Amino acid sequence: MYNEEMIMDVEDFDEDIKLRKQLIEEAKQVAASDDRNLVHKEINRLKRQWKRIPFRDSAYENELSEEFDAAMDGLYSIRNEGYQGNEERKRELIAKAREYAKSDQIREAGEQMNELMNEWKTIGSSGKETDDALWEEFRTERQKFFDRRRQYWDDRKVQFANAKEIKQELIAKAKTYEDSQDWQKTSEALRGLMEEWKAAGSAGKEYEDKLWNEFNESRQAFYDRRNQYYEELHEIQKQRLQQKRELISQAKAILDEQLFQKEHTAKMKELGVEWKNIGSCGKGKDDEVWAEFRSVMDQYFDSLKAMNEQKHAQWRQRMSEIRNRKQELIQDQKRQIKRMEDEIIGLLGERAIADMEDRIEDKKDFIAELENEVAELEQRLNDDQRKEEA
Repeated sequence: MYNEEMIMDVEDFDEDIKLRKQLIEEAKQVAASDDRNLVHKEINRLKRQWKRIPFRDSAYENELSEEFDAAMDGLYSIRNEGYQGNEERKRELIAKAREYAKSDQIREAGEQMNELMNEWKTIGSSGKETDDALWEEFRTERQKFFDRRRQYWDDRKVQFANAKEIKQELIAKAKTYEDSQDWQKTSEALRGLMEEWKAAGSAGKEYEDKLWNEFNESRQAFYDRRNQYYEELHEIQKQRLQQKRELISQAKAILDEQLFQKEHTAKMKELGVEWKNIGSCGKGKDDEVWAEFRSVMDQYFDSLKAMNEQKHAQWRQRMSEIRNRKQELIQDQKRQIKRMEDEIIGLLGERAIADMEDRIEDKKDFIAELENEVAELEQRLNDDQRKEEA
């Protein structure tokens, strides 16, 4: 017969067997899971709980122990694979940290370092000793970066201070140009100040916007006045252009008449004076309308010159013809005098002789008058020739 103590021992044994089977089942479930972190977490728990169960050295317990060990071997295999995968991932992060530690993009590298740290925290263990060694490598690369970043910001503070001082000087210079009316030189000067501003670099977030607003305010004050000036100038030039086009129209109307009278010539000269008095309508437009106006004026005065040359040639021809006729008349009078002198020999009466002599003297006076006229014509033609040659 079983006593009460024996019954309790059997009940405890059954309960222990039940616990062992439960741990074996849990080990199999963990092995079937895709969660590697769960494997790392559950291995030690399962081992501890298994060891807490009393062992009575029964055949069945030995059988369950073998089954449990087999399940745990599977977990260890999974864990070791996980260790290897985690080690590879951590080494990848170390390589990235080493790369970021050398980066000149400090802000971006800082954000990337934070992302690496967050990712590191999500990676499971790769074994304690390996974890410690890998963490030391990772921490070292991060520290290199943080040391560089600290030095970078120390240097940046010095740069900010220098940039602030330079930009304050540029602001003072820009203020001196606010009221300038030398539009071109001042524009060039302000462009130079702008290049210096860019080259100075940032004065730091605390001061940069304020400094820029002050600098730009002086620049804009000048540019606003310059723009207003050129807007008004463009309107004036537009009006001048219209006035010059009207002068071109008037000149064309005179040219089209082809009447080269004194009144027209005087009017064309008057249009030239008006043109000069109008002033500029802008470099590009000035050249364009002047070429058109000059073309009309040249056509008129070239035609006027041609007409005057024609008239002059006609005058010389006429003067030459008059001179030639007078010379012919002189020769004719001389022939008449010769004939009359021959005839006077045959005259008998004194009265007839005296009358003939009077007629000869009249012709001689007429010849002298003609010779004077010919001389005057020769002089005029010679003077005109010298003018042309001069």
